Amino acid sequence: MMKNLRDYLIVAGLLLSSTAFSQTPSAADVPASHYKTYHGDGIDDVLQYVPMASVFGLKLLGVEAESSWKRRLTVSVVSFGLNAGVTYGLKHTIHKMRPDGTDNRSFPSGHTSIAFCGATNLMHEYRKVSPWIGVAGYALATGVAVDRIRRNRHHWGDVVAGAAIGVASAEAGYLLGDLILGKKKKKDAESQNHLNPITDNDGPISGKSTTDKLDNISLSVSPTGLAFAMKL
Repeated sequence: MMKNLRDYLIVAGLLLSSTAFSQTPSAADVPASHYKTYHGDGIDDVLQYVPMASVFGLKLLGVEAESSWKRRLTVSVVSFGLNAGVTYGLKHTIHKMRPDGTDNRSFPSGHTSIAFCGATNLMHEYRKVSPWIGVAGYALATGVAVDRIRRNRHHWGDVVAGAAIGVASAEAGYLLGDLILGKKKKKDAESQNHLNPITDNDGPISGKSTTDKLDNISLSVSPTGLAFAMKL
C-alpha cells in the first residue's frame, strides 16, 4: 500500500513539474491585491526535520534499525543531497510566485520535500519493527504540507511536487548509498555461496580445503574421500 502511494506521488510530481513552466507569472503581471495574506513560516521550519531526526533518535535509543550507522549516514547524505539539488534547482529555474507574493520560489515546496524525504527514510529503517512508525512519519510530513498551504506559502501543486521529490530522493539515496558501500555486490556473493555450497557424497564439507571436481585424483579431508583416493 505504501509503495503504491509513493509511486503515485512521484508520478504526480513529475506531471506537475512539466506544467509548472507554463504557469509562472511574474510579479509585474499580477496586481498586489491578488496575493493572499502573508503568515510566515512558523513551526513548519522545525517540523520538516522531525521525521529524519526520529530516524537517528530511535536508533540512539536502541530500537533495531535496518541499517548500520555507516549505511545510515551515507544514505542520509545522498538522500538530502539529491533532494536539495532537485528542489532548489527547480525553484531557481521555474520562478513561480508564492500565493502571498513574497517571492517567486514557490515551486516545489522545500519544507514538504524535506519532510517526505525524512518520512521515507523512517519507513525504510523501522518498517520491520512496526509499520505504524512509517505511517506516523508520513502523517507528520502531510501535516507540514497542509500547513504550508494554510499559511499561503504554497499552492497544492507545490506541495504535491515537493512530496514526490522527497520520496524519490530518499529511494534513490538507498540505491546509490548501497552502490557506494558495495552492499549489493556483497549480497550477491553471499547469495551465490548459499545457492552453490561445496559438497561431497556425505553432504557439505567444512575444512581447510577441498578438491577440484575436475581432477581425477582426489585428496579430500573427509574419510570417504581418502578411501576413494587409495582405491585409485
